Amino acid sequence: MQQIFNFIFKNSNRILFLILLGISLFLTIQSHSFHRSKIISSANFLSGGVYEKVNNLNEYLNLKNENDILALENAKLRSMLFNVKDTATAKTLDSIEGVKLKDIIVAKVIKNSYNVYENYLTLNSGELQGIKTDMGVINSLGIIGIIENTSPKYSTVISILNKRTQINAKIKKSDHFGSLNWNGKSTGFVQLTDLPRLALIKIGDTIVTGGQSVIFPENINIGTIAKIYRDNVTNYYTLDVKLFNDMTNLGHVYIIKSKDREEVNNLEKKN
Repeated sequence: MQQIFNFIFKNSNRILFLILLGISLFLTIQSHSFHRSKIISSANFLSGGVYEKVNNLNEYLNLKNENDILALENAKLRSMLFNVKDTATAKTLDSIEGVKLKDIIVAKVIKNSYNVYENYLTLNSGELQGIKTDMGVINSLGIIGIIENTSPKYSTVISILNKRTQINAKIKKSDHFGSLNWNGKSTGFVQLTDLPRLALIKIGDTIVTGGQSVIFPENINIGTIAKIYRDNVTNYYTLDVKLFNDMTNLGHVYIIKSKDREEVNNLEKKN
């Protein structure tokens, strides 16, 4: 206590000066609005900066809690999505020459293999929807395959990426046709074989379904010519055809009813 009194006594002049200075500043600020506004503005600036720093620190410290809340919300949203009925709709298919809309069945691919030599798809529609074996399957981009087996609610499709597939196809700009098959190498390409050497072809030409099939209507898109090979012995071309479809990513498809298939098959059996 004695030390405090000694300090005040030794610095009495300075302390008195500071007190008088503080009083004068207070009186000046109180009596002049300009000075008062400047002081308040400066105080707000300083306090605002302090508050911002404190808020940033609090936000940083609360990051874990915020992340936990977000993770919980994401889990709830995913749960809702997993339990919502599939509302995706098929794209509208353009009219097909010679095929009525009532002769087209819409289905969805629920299983799709593409990494073996004999690939198949499974559809969520079957006999109850009118699907039968040997019906052609397409989508808005081109052909997919052929119905092989059916059950009341489901059906399987032999994919164009299947070494057993044989489909009649032709060059779009001419009537030169060949047999479409798959060599088992790439999911993006099929092969058109037995194409006559007389055919005028070039890279980029479009390949479509031919008119000699009772499964697919004529002129359904398949793909474009990517490479041309010529067999000097048989004088036939073999073409690598780049598919319009990404066969590894399929959604809704269309099954085409063929009313003339049985009639043509019965007629051919008589020959």
